[in-house]
Amino acid sequence: MARMHTYETVVTWTGDRGSGTSGYRDYDRAHEVTADGPSVILGSSDLAFRGDRARWNPEQLLVAALSQCHMLQYLHLCADAGVVVTGYVDHAHGIMAEIGQGGHFTEVVLRPEVRVASPAMAEAAMALHAAAHRACFIASSVNFPVRHQPQVQAVAA
Repeated sequence: MARMHTYETVVTWTGDRGSGTSGYRDYDRAHEVTADGPSVILGSSDLAFRGDRARWNPEQLLVAALSQCHMLQYLHLCADAGVVVTGYVDHAHGIMAEIGQGGHFTEVVLRPEVRVASPAMAEAAMALHAAAHRACFIASSVNFPVRHQPQVQAVAA
């Protein structure tokens, strides 16, 4: 039997300039994303859709969620396998196709750069990315490819 988990967030629109959505250009896309516990995320739409570049947009948050999920699964698998990760950074990249009034993501590419404690760990560190992908809850939930272009560097022995 599957273990069920629930996640609750609240998205509150804060962009009423006084006339609501009386016209497409008459309101801000500003909003807040909150949940019980973490700090508020200030959100907007993408700049291309009249958003605020200084705030997170949903597309960025989706790419970030994929990157976070992969990293957390990867670190867990490395710890279990005795691979000592000393550094991890991912420059993730998502592509969305806008079609008419809608659109969809066509792919996300994760590009993690991993440092491990020993050259003897490099091969296992590279291989564990595939297992982390299979274990990632978010990647398993999207209908577009999530590709990986990892790099592993061993700290000089």
